[in-house]
Amino acid sequence: MKKIFKLILNIIPRPILIKMSYWVRPILAFFMRGDNFVDPIDGKSFKSFLPYGYENPRENVLAPATLSLERHRLLWLYLKNETNFFTDNIRLLHFAPEQAFYKRFKTLKNIDYTTTDLNSPLADIEADICALPFNDKSFDVILCNHVLEHIPDDTKAMEELYRVLKPGGWGIFQIPQDLNRMETFEDNSITDKKERAKIFGQYDHVRVYGRDYFKKLRSIGFSVEEVDYTANFSAEEIERYRLAKGELIPLVRK
Repeated sequence: MKKIFKLILNIIPRPILIKMSYWVRPILAFFMRGDNFVDPIDGKSFKSFLPYGYENPRENVLAPATLSLERHRLLWLYLKNETNFFTDNIRLLHFAPEQAFYKRFKTLKNIDYTTTDLNSPLADIEADICALPFNDKSFDVILCNHVLEHIPDDTKAMEELYRVLKPGGWGIFQIPQDLNRMETFEDNSITDKKERAKIFGQYDHVRVYGRDYFKKLRSIGFSVEEVDYTANFSAEEIERYRLAKGELIPLVRK
């Protein structure tokens, strides 16, 4: 099954995959129902999750009903348990909206919800993260998850995120991160797609972030908290929710 999913991810463009998923998800969820693992986003349980990954697919990580991965489930638990996200009136900017969240966020009465991306069919506004069409200090909360690793000029992107966030506002900017690496790695001379996927995790990633990611966010002006939220859960809960133990949530404030 890992080979099949790897082939699908590498051959079919993401916008088409998103559209296909609407009729595939209910079928997968029906046949994979069980009691071993729980997706906290919808509360449904399954005998297993699906594999996921462009180069070396990870086993048992993709929830069949919401298509959530480890990072989505961790973020949902954090937003639900530790923030005012589901209660206070907020204006939210959501980059590259994930299917696991999109419809759920749109139905929340307390949220003025704006989605943006260059390619996603779920985006309300087609926009370049390095030149956003929004006024200064427009949003209370920004979610920008697994986007910056695709952006050649991530400094400019971070500056734009800072510009459109209101003073006192907050955001979560998750990225794939190698916590064993002190410094972020980039090499634009690597152009072969297979080689880029091997080194960067996906062919369309332009860097591997290290621990200096937080320092760079601070240099833009954000205050940053490196939240290890998995430390709040037992080993049994981490396995049942299929979280990535030790994954850090980059919580930024302005």
